[in-house]
Parts: sequence; structure tokens; C-alpha cells
Amino acid sequence: MSETALVGREILARAEALARHSDSPDHYTRTWLTPAHLAAGRQIAAWMREAGLAVRTDGAGSLVGRYEGAAPGAKAIVTGSHYDSVRNGGKFDGVLGILAPIACVERLHRRGERLAFAIEVVAFADEEGARFQTSFLASRAFLGSFDEALRERRDEDGISFDEAMGAAGLDPAAIAAHPCDPASIAAYVEVHIEQGPVLLDAGLALGVVTAIAGGTRERIRVTGAPGHAGTVPMAMRRDAIAAAAEMVGAVEARARSVPGLVGTVGLLVVKDGTGNVIPGEVEFTVDIRSVDDAVREAAERDVAAAFGEIAARRRVTVSAARSHAVRATACDARLQDLLAESVVAVGAGKRRLPSGAGHDAMVMAQVAPVGMLFVRCGAGGVSHNPAETVDEADAGLAAQALLDFFRRFR
Repeated sequence: MSETALVGREILARAEALARHSDSPDHYTRTWLTPAHLAAGRQIAAWMREAGLAVRTDGAGSLVGRYEGAAPGAKAIVTGSHYDSVRNGGKFDGVLGILAPIACVERLHRRGERLAFAIEVVAFADEEGARFQTSFLASRAFLGSFDEALRERRDEDGISFDEAMGAAGLDPAAIAAHPCDPASIAAYVEVHIEQGPVLLDAGLALGVVTAIAGGTRERIRVTGAPGHAGTVPMAMRRDAIAAAAEMVGAVEARARSVPGLVGTVGLLVVKDGTGNVIPGEVEFTVDIRSVDDAVREAAERDVAAAFGEIAARRRVTVSAARSHAVRATACDARLQDLLAESVVAVGAGKRRLPSGAGHDAMVMAQVAPVGMLFVRCGAGGVSHNPAETVDEADAGLAAQALLDFFRRFR
């Protein structure tokens, strides 16, 4: 078996091992600072040390492994991804971007090979934010940024943010107290599964990311008037779910109007819903994304206007609370070119494509040039789902291309 195949097999075996650390016995869910999350972190740290990395844990629980360059204290290429997950998610999302660079450093360490720069592999503790609704918490803390208002939040079990940190041996007052020095970062490069079908349909194992879509998430509340399903005439109703349904259709219609724009309603809840009662209050989420911020912002305005028109016509009220906002991020042109050269060098084709999903690279772009390498998803490109798969040959090629990139970077 070739070295590339062996590496791919090792990466997938480790991903399977990490997937056993789950908050649920029924499916793969790993949220920030739960016992399963902490156990996964300990395993990642052990693999980092075995590969020759010096490991530290930062204030958010992220693991930072450093492999020194030929000269101590050299600038670093920072690489990595997240090891938390969405609920009932897939075992390669985020994790692949940690395991591939660990495998690369292990190969360098075995050869006694040091590069002109250091390599820092970061396993970000919380990117998805599923426990406290804290998207990009760890990468922001890595850069010294933290919103103190998050400390007021509780998870679905009533555990407070501070209690969760304390139970994990972390100090919430020091979550971002020791940030990395931006001047020490030469570049940030992230390996990630594509989370879509483009590479699969093209028959290509790897692709170079050109840009990452910006996006917003809002929680919409529609308030009408509850009433008996059999006694209130249709013309007199102020039905919250009927209004919400029309609003959901407006999101889809607006998103379909522009190529590359996407809009999703992922959650809809009827307060105190009962089969024989006209709904009086409904909440739903809206997620709008595009790699072009102007396109996205125009869509957001149009959707808000449509919601207002629907609410007025149906005699209900509508309000919106924004929970997430991030601007589109362009990947560095030079890093794109270098990654493309490495992809070609390992015989994985030549394809550039945008990312519709958000990544820690968006935060890291605030302080350094960023690049991303996508790895083909199997199973129709499904992600954030237990059906998410990656072929071991593709995982091996991703590690080989990343190692080639490290060696060609100047």
C-alpha cells in the first residue's frame, strides 16, 4: 500500500475513533466542553504530541500544537479546524482539517525535517456553537476577541456559560486573555470537507477555495391571535403560522432569484401548538448567504420588506432578532495559487470553487492571509448529517497536497 493510502487510512481511523466521543449514545453530537468534547480534546492532544508537536490549551479550550521551524521563534503557518459538531452531525466536518495537518507534521518529524517557518495546528474547541449558540467562539478567542454578553447564556439543560467553563477547569474571565500575536502568523490554511456535491460531480478529489460566503441568521417572531379552530371564520383570523408559511415562501423565492444566493428556514416552532387551535405565535429562523455581501444585503432588505407586507396584510406583527452575522471572505490569491500547484502536483486535478459554508478561516482572515483546501464528500455531498463520508484515498491526497504546500511555501 502506498504512503498516501496509508495516511488516508490512518486519518479515517482516527476520525472514527473521535466520533466515539459523543454527547449522545444514539448519534454523533459533540458540543463545547461536554465530557465527550473534553475526551476528544485529550485524544487530539495525544496525537499531536506523538507527531512531534508541543501542545498547549488556550482559554477557550482549543488545542494548539507547534512544530518549530529550522530557526526557533520563526513565523508560523497556522492550520487546523474545529472539533465540536452540530447535533446529529457528520464525523469528518472540522475533524479532517485537524487530522490531516497532524499527519503531515508526523511525516516531517519522522524525517527530522524542519521548514523555514513553524507549523501550528489548532483544534478549535467551538466553531458550530451548538451548545450556547456561539458561532466561531474559539477562533475569535484565539485572536483575543470575546463578547462578554455570552456569559449570560445557558444551555438547554440550564447550565450557565461560566459553569460549563468552570467544570472544564477554564476561567471565563480569561477566555481571550492570551491571544496569538498576529505578527507571528505567516498564513492560515484550512483543510475541510466540501460539504457539497461540486467536487463529487466533477470527479475530483480536491479543490481550492476562492471565497467563503458571508451570512446572517435571524430568529423571526410572528404574533397573531390564537382562537378555536372551529369557531373563528377564515376572514377574521390572525393566524401566525399561515403568515409564517407565506414568509418562508418569500425567503425561498428571493434566494432563487440570484445565482449563488441561498436562503434557508431551518427551524419553525409553534408556541403552545395544538391541532385544534389557531396558532397565535410562531418563531422561525432565517439564514441568508452569498459570497457577494452586496447581493446578500439586498436580499436581506427585500426579505424584511416582504415580511412587513405579509404581516400588515394578515394583521399580525413580526419582529427579528439577529444572532449571527459575518461578511464574505476572499481567500488570498497567492495561497490559492500555491494550493492549486500542490493539488496538481499530487494528481488531484485542478478546480477552484467558493464555499457556501462558514469556516474559522473567516475569523482568521482578520489577521492573516487565508487559504482553504476542499476535500470531496461522498454520499451525494451530504454534510452536517450522519451520512457524511470521505474516501480514505481522498483524505490521503489532501494530506499529501498539504505537505507539498508546506514545502513550497516561502
